[in-house]
Amino acid sequence: MVAASLLAMTGLVGTIGYEGHAVARTTETPPPAPVHATSASATVAEPPHHAQLDRMAKQLVTAGAPAVIVRVEDGHGRPVEITEQAPWTRKDHQLRAEDEFRMGSNTKTMMATLVLQLVGEGKLALTDPVDTWLPGQVPNGRAITLRMLLNHTSGLSDYTEDPAILPSAMGKDPRPWTSEQLLALGVRHDPLFPPGTRWSYSNTNYAAVGAVLERVTGRSLADLVRDRIARPLHLEHTYYATDSVWRGPHAQGYEPDAAHMPPGVPAEFRDFAGAHHDGHVDVSRNNPSWGGAAGAVVSTAQDWARFYAALMSGKLLPAAQLAQMRTTVPMDPEQPDGPGYGLGIQTAATPCGTVWAHDGGIPGYLSTHVTDPTGRRTATVLVATEAFAEHPDAFPVLTKAAKTLQTATVCAMFDRPAPIAEPIS
Repeated sequence: MVAASLLAMTGLVGTIGYEGHAVARTTETPPPAPVHATSASATVAEPPHHAQLDRMAKQLVTAGAPAVIVRVEDGHGRPVEITEQAPWTRKDHQLRAEDEFRMGSNTKTMMATLVLQLVGEGKLALTDPVDTWLPGQVPNGRAITLRMLLNHTSGLSDYTEDPAILPSAMGKDPRPWTSEQLLALGVRHDPLFPPGTRWSYSNTNYAAVGAVLERVTGRSLADLVRDRIARPLHLEHTYYATDSVWRGPHAQGYEPDAAHMPPGVPAEFRDFAGAHHDGHVDVSRNNPSWGGAAGAVVSTAQDWARFYAALMSGKLLPAAQLAQMRTTVPMDPEQPDGPGYGLGIQTAATPCGTVWAHDGGIPGYLSTHVTDPTGRRTATVLVATEAFAEHPDAFPVLTKAAKTLQTATVCAMFDRPAPIAEPIS
């Protein structure tokens, strides 16, 4: 999982170069039919910015991405859906905009939503010390609150940096991981700073959140996601994965094989398990349970747009809890008015508008999901590989192409043209 904000890496923050009750059912009209990149109807006008996004998606595949999905709703009509894939991937799967994919750290937004639903029901309080629910499991747990876990100000070290998780992350150890096991990995390392004094992204925070949710409700995270979010919103392809099994057609995720991994990638991250062909490894069938409450959800671009719309419009959370979710802390102490992290979601002012967003990376899948403050405008970019986000300096061309497409997608969401980018080379 990406350990730092992809929004910063892709240029969506700073200067770009070129939130009803938990189980209330919603009444929805069918969304307008999407405009696909492959459709060529002479009677339907192509939405603005479609050609630019299509061209940039192709450039991203040329730069080394095995496959790309782009989806944009600008609030004014049919969503734009674009798919591109390298020819060598078609023997595995013909990519569709509706395909499922692993959400990685976007899972955190759903976990925060579950916590805030319980806060609204009086079953939890953001001021609860972790020790109240997980006695003795977190060092200094009396000083760390649920809010600190959710906004990454606890100071806990990141369990994904513990060597014991690496075999699972590389697909070589298929064991199932529990929230408490993942939490134990993180807390066996010294904390980074006293609770509440700084911000530092740590997946251990959400391992603890997952353990709290299970302790408070007596239910599994998979059941909570299904019954409190997916079913009420009719998200038919959204679920918390506990093993490697997919429930529907899905995007294949790949990483370069060891022989084709760039020299800048450390040796321990070069050899993924999976089927090898065309210089890549298909990691789609690797068990994602090591992501836990920090990264194990599966969804689609359309489902996530519906989730964001419900979240930002208040269908999932009462107004007070939505306001708490959107109360942020600076991600960079030297930029107090810069990008901020709330409870499972972050915000930033871009040249094309203010966004609420999260990103998520897990081997084979790197996706960023963005919405405006109302939830009426949403956007998704999926890249079917993730090593470049962990090691951007080793993949300069791919990183630049991803940045260019990300920027254009956010601007298209606001119905604005993207600033002109330098040629990708």
